[in-house]
Amino acid sequence: MRALAWVIAAGVLLPAAAAHADAASEAAASALIDKVSGNPAQLRVVLQAMPKGGDLHNHLGGSVYAEDFLKVAAAKGMCADEAISRIVPGPCPAERQIAAMAVADPFTYARLIDAISTRGFQKGIGPDLVSGHSQFFSSFGKFSPAFPGETPRWLADAYASAGRNNLVYLELMYNPDRLSKYMAEAADEPLDASMLAASYKRELPALEALLGDTMADVTRNDAEARKRLGCGTKAARTGCDVAVRYLYSGMRGVAPAMAWRSLLAGFALVHRDPRFVGVNIVMPEDDPVALRDYDLHMAMFRFLEAKYPDVKVTMHAGELALGLVPPLDLEDHIAKAIGAGAKRIGHGVDIAYEKAAPETLARMAREGIAVEINLTSNAVILGVEGGEHPLHLYRAMGVPVTLSTDDEGVLRSDMSNEYVRAVTQQGLHYGDLKEMTRAGLEYAFVPGASLWRGHSFGQPVEPCAASLADAKCGAFLSGNEKARLQARLESNLDAFEQGLGRFETKQGSKGD
Repeated sequence: MRALAWVIAAGVLLPAAAAHADAASEAAASALIDKVSGNPAQLRVVLQAMPKGGDLHNHLGGSVYAEDFLKVAAAKGMCADEAISRIVPGPCPAERQIAAMAVADPFTYARLIDAISTRGFQKGIGPDLVSGHSQFFSSFGKFSPAFPGETPRWLADAYASAGRNNLVYLELMYNPDRLSKYMAEAADEPLDASMLAASYKRELPALEALLGDTMADVTRNDAEARKRLGCGTKAARTGCDVAVRYLYSGMRGVAPAMAWRSLLAGFALVHRDPRFVGVNIVMPEDDPVALRDYDLHMAMFRFLEAKYPDVKVTMHAGELALGLVPPLDLEDHIAKAIGAGAKRIGHGVDIAYEKAAPETLARMAREGIAVEINLTSNAVILGVEGGEHPLHLYRAMGVPVTLSTDDEGVLRSDMSNEYVRAVTQQGLHYGDLKEMTRAGLEYAFVPGASLWRGHSFGQPVEPCAASLADAKCGAFLSGNEKARLQARLESNLDAFEQGLGRFETKQGSKGD
């Protein structure tokens, strides 16, 4: 590809060829990343500025930082419990009022931040017997009183974080309140695979009656989020230009009837609302109920995929590690998820322990089933990092790999930090990062055809092979959102590579 500038063609903002060769600037970027890889601060500066494709694995609730939950809790008169371990509704004694604590007792306030996130755990603070897994998953119940009623705020924060980290696209896991309520009201009754057809017929009318109001809620929440960011005004903040789509999350750690309702709601909504581009399944994979019902959940996916063949599926699978569960529980979750229709796999950490790992990896490579790698999450929750992480195994077997944040607020991370970890802990180079940032759009569920021929990055499809400024390329891009976003990423990458001089230091770095 050649360096790109922007022009208007066929009514679409497109990149146009410029005179600078891409190979030299890419080589310079690679040399710079290698040069500063031993200097974490300088590496962060460079990788913060690096354009990134898509974050495909990002939970809205987990994207919020503890401090933001506490600001909302303080404004609503909420309190800390007696143990300073969670947010609770008021009233309470003055010393436990969060608003007063933030001003008068910052050290106790800091204890509360550590309690409702993994901040303290990652710094070695807190009870010795608390695992990263327990600290992470317990955090959601501790901050949950401050979450309801603030969806536009959380959406705005997620959009803004994506913008600060120079993402083009965000695929955000977000369940509208009406459908969460529908799931929670499921009857406590037996349900197995043989009963799905009858249950589907019984549930569908009431569910479909909820979709209109649900979609209206989504419209209002997104509009309010963008208003908070000043989108469309001269004061627009970062994040307004990030393309956003949503994933609906089914629940695996609940009773079968609730899990079924959550998945049914997701498929029905994605089928109706183009802003929702796929269905996932979440909650701890090692939860006893999740382990017990894993095959039932896969049967639910297969049933619903037959009813809604247009709905794409990504699944959390293999978010397990040796020692967290017995070895038998590591044998086949990823393979079963792919067999049940998953087009992407979230986490995939236990792949080396699956009994058919070579066959599963070969299938993922052959069919373009990408894995969503979450380095900070896997290190904190599962204790899997460095050479123990399967990132290099996936890449060696030809499996597409994307980097993502998972729960950046609870984990005290962001997308740029995932790229820093990829360099410092996985030994990746700029070419590897560029491949993965492109994969973040190539394997996104955003609609439209790809800019790239046969998943081969750098080889545009025929309408754009000669120039992205050609009229026929403009017509192609105007009809394919994915390709438009990919063209935008290429322009951003070229600009980044050509502007490397601003990152050079006068005296070098310890990484020289």
